[in-house]
Amino acid sequence: MELNKDTDQFDIPLAKRTYLNNPYSTSLKKFLIFSPFLFLIFSFAALQFIRNVELIPLNNRKFQVERNHDARILGHLPYNETPKEKLVLIEPNIKVHMDMRDSLLEMREEAEKDGIYLVFLSGYRSINLQNDIFYSLKSIRNQEAAERARVSAPPGYSEHSTGFAIDIGDATQRETDFETDFENTDAFRWLIKNAAKFHFKLSFNKDNKYIDYEPWHWRYEGSIEALKVFESSNRKL
Repeated sequence: MELNKDTDQFDIPLAKRTYLNNPYSTSLKKFLIFSPFLFLIFSFAALQFIRNVELIPLNNRKFQVERNHDARILGHLPYNETPKEKLVLIEPNIKVHMDMRDSLLEMREEAEKDGIYLVFLSGYRSINLQNDIFYSLKSIRNQEAAERARVSAPPGYSEHSTGFAIDIGDATQRETDFETDFENTDAFRWLIKNAAKFHFKLSFNKDNKYIDYEPWHWRYEGSIEALKVFESSNRKL
């Protein structure tokens, strides 16, 4: 630098600023300009969506959630057929899951001590047998599928296929077998009072909105496998 003889100071060159074009700055400006319009568009779309949801009848929405949640067909939940090696014979032509055999027989013995004589009507049923039962009712009762499903599960949707379901009657009043009149028997009254001690539960009570009341139909929930099988049925929707 040169000494300025008039001022006795150094000459300081003027700083030169160079402005570069910044593409990010340009994009930001454009975004800020159009952001109010984008906000309006998204707000309008959200309002339309909310209005459409409100237009769906409450019952339909409840049905859709329920259908997707537990996969019911005609009110019945799906059940896998238990493997044959897990079945044991307790009476001629009546098999049950091995997990519930001892509890079932013990329950019958305890009932006898109280002067109550339980008779086992039906246990495990294969999906093929359930298929014959369900579809044969069409010609016998002249009913549509929805009507038949009130009293008989479609194949693949019966608790009996799990081996954990048992139909019970009163040995002294056989005319009440598979009839709602079974609820008026000593056997039924004893079961209501004592079945839970042996891990048995009435499957289809009077409050069931899908399936007709079946006082004779009981299921076993006394093992981990049984609890897993009936978890969906016990879930409160």
